[in-house]
Amino acid sequence: MSDGTAARGDTPQGSLQQRLLDQLRGNPLLPLLLAGAAVVAIIIALLLWARSPDYRVLYSNLGEADGGRIINELDSRGVPYQLSQGGQALLVPGDQVHTLRLQLAEQGLPQGGNVGFELMDGQAFGISQFAEQINFQRSLEGELSRSIESLGPVSRARVHLAMAKQSVFVREQEPAKASVLLTLHGGRTLGDGQVTAIVHMVSSSVPELAAEDVTVVDQSGRLLSQPSGPGRDLDGTQLDYVQEIERAYQRRIENILVPVLGRHNIRAQVTADVDFTRREETEERYGPNQDPQRAAVRSLQNSADYQGGDDLAMGIPGALSNTPPGIAPSPIDASEEADAEGDAEGDEAEPPSRLRHDNVINYEVDRNVAHIQHQRGQVERLSVAVVVNYRDGVDEAGNPTLVPLGDEELEQIQRLTRQAMGFSPARGDALEVVNSPFEPTDDGLLELAWWQEPELQALAFGIARYLLVFVAGLLLYWLVLRPLIKRYTEAPAPIAVPAGASGKLLASIGDDEGPESGGEAKADGDAEPAGREGLEQKRRRKAGAYEQNLNDLRELAQEDPRLVAMILSSWVNDDE
Repeated sequence: MSDGTAARGDTPQGSLQQRLLDQLRGNPLLPLLLAGAAVVAIIIALLLWARSPDYRVLYSNLGEADGGRIINELDSRGVPYQLSQGGQALLVPGDQVHTLRLQLAEQGLPQGGNVGFELMDGQAFGISQFAEQINFQRSLEGELSRSIESLGPVSRARVHLAMAKQSVFVREQEPAKASVLLTLHGGRTLGDGQVTAIVHMVSSSVPELAAEDVTVVDQSGRLLSQPSGPGRDLDGTQLDYVQEIERAYQRRIENILVPVLGRHNIRAQVTADVDFTRREETEERYGPNQDPQRAAVRSLQNSADYQGGDDLAMGIPGALSNTPPGIAPSPIDASEEADAEGDAEGDEAEPPSRLRHDNVINYEVDRNVAHIQHQRGQVERLSVAVVVNYRDGVDEAGNPTLVPLGDEELEQIQRLTRQAMGFSPARGDALEVVNSPFEPTDDGLLELAWWQEPELQALAFGIARYLLVFVAGLLLYWLVLRPLIKRYTEAPAPIAVPAGASGKLLASIGDDEGPESGGEAKADGDAEPAGREGLEQKRRRKAGAYEQNLNDLRELAQEDPRLVAMILSSWVNDDE
């Protein structure tokens, strides 16, 4: 029972599959339609690939929060994007990179996880002084991190600040300190000048923070703020300054000698000894005794002392008590009159009188005070080496060769070099000019061929995309569509039926009316004689039946060519 039920249950499903297969076989255009649809889909996919935009990096090393915000913004704008490098890099079409960066920056994206002074905007009323100080420190750290991240080689930055501790006691005061952790892009490094710039930027942004108290470390734990190794006692800016001075002198020497000797016939190198020490001098000099007539008077003191026989003035101070009754003679006149009277009379002797006069003059001391501040970065000494190539000439046989320069030409080159470098014997400058043949080298810039230009290569690559789509479509047409179309649209070739077999085939096809027609013909032939009209009708009737049978045979051959081939094979075997 179970086997019979299963057999009966499998019969409808098998018959359904057989009917579907029969319908597919009976519709010869279905494979053609499927092949055409596949070709069209492939061509459309290739066109979309050719027209796909060139994606470039919008942001890299994004945090999860910033990446989510930026993706939501791109989705709202309808901008296509891709993720690469494990989701750390966000790619957008190349022609929209700069526009999207400006638009996202206007909205404060990406934030980078650093909180700036916007933290101070949301402070609650009545916040404690300690919490306010902590928020200010966090805001300052975030702003410094954003500023450092704007540098090209820096991917991320974290700043830790230890603010200065104020105290009324000097011993308990603590200066501010800072630590900076940098995460650099892959393959990028920071120069000494950039590290110095970061140190000075942080120290200038925090009160009471010295540059020596700022520590800069990269993601590998390498200390960047402290020079190490020989020759690293100068910071990056000083080294760059020395190199710039040397390049400037080298350019000056080459610019004056190249027009005379040629660009490839001169090599110059300059070494500059630059003094970066900072010195201040104060000098005070005193000159010897100078002419009183030309010296400046510093102070003048006069004193006079007079002693005589007159009584001192007495009475109430005022005009009346100070004014004598009559004309009071001067002391000198009084003394002279007294002497005259003494001489005349000789009897009465006057008490002696004394006059003392002191005059003290102090002159300024001749002193010269000079305060000299020596500027840093002064060139103390220059050492220049110039090598000149031989000039072109011919030998005794007339062959081209290199000929050394004469002494007069070398002296002229040396004088020009001295003037170009500003040669100073007092400074101890050194100059050496050597005439030597150069080895043939091709150190010049090679010009790119026209087919190596980047713009032309980009254009050719774009054209090659569309050309590839065209070639793929053409191959699909010739290899897939064209054979199918030719197979299902061309008329089948007529089947060559043997003479003996055709009668058998027609007889087998027309078994139903063959005997009847034959019997009737035979009966008619026996009953009455055949005339012209009867023969013509019979011929027409047989021709129509033959054409009809032949058409049926062609249709059968188209529907099931295997069956027709088997029948023809059996007939051929029977005839043999």
